[in-house]
Amino acid sequence: MDQDEYLKNRVDDQIAWYDRKSASNQLWFRRLRIIEIVAAALIPLLAAYADWNPVKIAVAALGLVIAAIAGILGLFQFQENWISCRSTCESLKQEKYHFLTKTGSYDQKEPFPLFVQRVEGLMAREHSAWAQSVRIAGKEKSQE
Repeated sequence: MDQDEYLKNRVDDQIAWYDRKSASNQLWFRRLRIIEIVAAALIPLLAAYADWNPVKIAVAALGLVIAAIAGILGLFQFQENWISCRSTCESLKQEKYHFLTKTGSYDQKEPFPLFVQRVEGLMAREHSAWAQSVRIAGKEKSQE
């Protein structure tokens, strides 16, 4: 695989993937947190009308929604994934720009092998961190 092919088919592809995943995780995290905040804010308001049975049901339902959202956020780790994907995406972009402008460590006669090594290292660290978080989540689930 030559340099242009690697940049297009591997680096640009991965940058786009991490960018999409980061944006998706950010969107889900923010949506769920907004719902959680609104639901929590409604409970004290509705509690003032707790003598009416439908309000009691609404308060209980809001509590259920808050508990469910907390569980979903913990299970899917949207905030952690958002930050991790964004960090990897930005690191890949930085490596790419340093390589293309031949600055920093890439100011040498044959910088391509170093570039590949660094890019693959960044992605390997991300994959390793993801696998570790899945293992930890699995252990926590089995201990419940």
